[in-house]
Amino acid sequence: MASLCGFFKRLAAVAVALGASYAAQGQTHYASHVWIGGRAGMDISRMDMSPSITQSWHTGTAGAVSIRYSEEKLFGLLGEFGWIQRGWKENFEDSPLEYSRTLTYLRVPVMTQITFGTRRFKCNINLGPEVSYMIADNISSNFDYQHPLAELHWPEVPRQYEHLAMDIANKFDYGIAGGIGAEFYVQPRHSITLEARYYFGLGNIFKSSKADVYSASRCTSVEVTVGYYFRLK
Repeated sequence: MASLCGFFKRLAAVAVALGASYAAQGQTHYASHVWIGGRAGMDISRMDMSPSITQSWHTGTAGAVSIRYSEEKLFGLLGEFGWIQRGWKENFEDSPLEYSRTLTYLRVPVMTQITFGTRRFKCNINLGPEVSYMIADNISSNFDYQHPLAELHWPEVPRQYEHLAMDIANKFDYGIAGGIGAEFYVQPRHSITLEARYYFGLGNIFKSSKADVYSASRCTSVEVTVGYYFRLK
């Protein structure tokens, strides 16, 4: 997780540096374009919990429809409406117990896009806020997670378990998303994209007052998607 946070910080630094470079070029006019398209793929996610929980990466699906306004030279704006499956998977190590929780969100990211490259191949850096709303909460388990301590194979090593049956308190989530991608122009108006994106959640899914069990319960995820875009103008 520390390495992902480091990547996110480096991505932001690159975006700022490129933005400064663009500003230094003056008021040169470049043609603008409007693109529509979509992307779909897979994501892995986990929870940033305090106290921490013993977990491994959860896998899910992700996708979105997109509209993009771009300047020919460097800058653009990217807006999306889509879905993503986030959550976590409990790590019981040598125990046969299994538990995973899938949280499905509808989401709307609005991102600044910085583009550089050739006419046929470009690299994109995307950075901006994202808001989302949970529409489904699904638990998959092979034991009674309502009473985990009564389970014969429950680990002897002390571990957090309250979250297994805890209701989601906050369905609304928000955070910062950043990604890097490649775009190949099949024709001037048609392109195919490949993007890796990291999301750092800022909202807690469980109650987080001083009287509650968890003071933090935030989602983080990494997704890889393939997309197609068509230029309207």
